[in-house]
Amino acid sequence: MKILNEIIANAQKAQKRIVLPEGMEPRTLRAAEIILKNNIARLIILGNPGLIREEAEKLGVGLGKATLVDPVTDERRERYASMMVEIRRNKGLTKEEALTLLNDPLYFAPMMIKAGDADGELAGAINATGDVLRPAFQYIKTQPGVSVVSGAFLMFINDPNIGHEGILVFADCAVLPDPDENQLAEVAVTTARTAKAIVGCEPRVAMLSFSTKGSASHIMVDKVVNATRKAKEMAPDLKIEGELQVDAALVKEVAQLKAPGSEVAGRANVLVFPSLESGNIGYKLVQRLAKAEAIGPVLQGMAAPINDLSRGCSVTDIVTMVAITANQAAAII
Repeated sequence: MKILNEIIANAQKAQKRIVLPEGMEPRTLRAAEIILKNNIARLIILGNPGLIREEAEKLGVGLGKATLVDPVTDERRERYASMMVEIRRNKGLTKEEALTLLNDPLYFAPMMIKAGDADGELAGAINATGDVLRPAFQYIKTQPGVSVVSGAFLMFINDPNIGHEGILVFADCAVLPDPDENQLAEVAVTTARTAKAIVGCEPRVAMLSFSTKGSASHIMVDKVVNATRKAKEMAPDLKIEGELQVDAALVKEVAQLKAPGSEVAGRANVLVFPSLESGNIGYKLVQRLAKAEAIGPVLQGMAAPINDLSRGCSVTDIVTMVAITANQAAAII
């Protein structure tokens, strides 16, 4: 698939340092071998180095130039703990508590990023989403001007006339159950950034609803209209239109009837859903009925890229998500 090849090529050029906290997980180690052989990223694998090497040997996996780091004994623990205490001072975190937390790779990894010792993180093959994201929320936090984290899916459609050469970006499909209009505006802007950073396209964002340009009146429509206006204020150069029904967003003939003159309607490549419910249902319908490939969720809005895997992920999923994480890291200025 052309875009995946481009994502991997961009990662190879960027050579970002991606930290993998689940150092004893077999799929992660198999993926690490592929990533290192193909020079996709510089890997930092967390855990007891001796045990990691032993597990890799059992699997017949070579870890090449990977950096193995033990969070329990690493010399940077004191520095990281001091940083944690400063960040969580108002929560009463003590140095002793911080040092205990750092024994957990899911806390050590984001502190590596915070200290500038890594560029991104990928975890979740054996850990729940909440356990992966909690340390990130506490210590990495969100981008300037962004208060929420959301999840986007890259949808590979079997029709090059839809979206960007058959690629659509859907959000939010993973995090926010019922975003208010301010949060929805932030989701729109951060998803546009994701599309540009990973897909490499000029984002054309459709704010979806059951109404197109005033065809229906409802408080749920008002939320989308207001979110569209606020997104335009946040990113004046962004091509964004709302509210739009999904057919008006994607089909040129429908767009000409329902939203004539729009530079987004009929040509959208980013679809922002009004709620997690609709976004999650939407991406799974397209995945199952249209036989589209769905990659994600790609977490967006964080001050540094930290992505969460499904616990049912494959080795290929991990390789792809490391490449995506590297692309996100390369896009952060």
